[in-house]
Amino acid sequence: MDPFFNGNNDENNQDEEEKKAFYSLLPSNYAIVTNGENTKVNKVGFSYTSLFFGVLPAILRSDWYNLACMIGIQLFFSMLVTFVTGIGLDQASESLSFLFQVIWGFIYNLMYFRHLQNIGYKAGTPESLKLLVENHYFKVKRK
Repeated sequence: MDPFFNGNNDENNQDEEEKKAFYSLLPSNYAIVTNGENTKVNKVGFSYTSLFFGVLPAILRSDWYNLACMIGIQLFFSMLVTFVTGIGLDQASESLSFLFQVIWGFIYNLMYFRHLQNIGYKAGTPESLKLLVENHYFKVKRK
């Protein structure tokens, strides 16, 4: 189900025209993906929300898989720093937090789109497909 259109119109053609008009208003760096019943619209590129808020965007998107990956990686490296330097886990985690926020800023949207593709989402428009493939967010499956 498309979150932007609830299907109250009797004519499907009018619905499709409204969708095209709405989607044409999106910035050129936003992609639309759908799995038939759900549609998601997200930015391709650097994630400023992950830069400023860390793992919070994953929570707000209900992206539990990537949230677990992000927390697991942060915990592993915090434990590694604790082991190597002897400082406390809380201090190691705190000192690495900004570094990880920068890293998630660069790769979170990529992780999110790749996971969506792995669970069956496809590009919703030809422009989205082109954007996702050109930026290596979606892997092209060769026949």
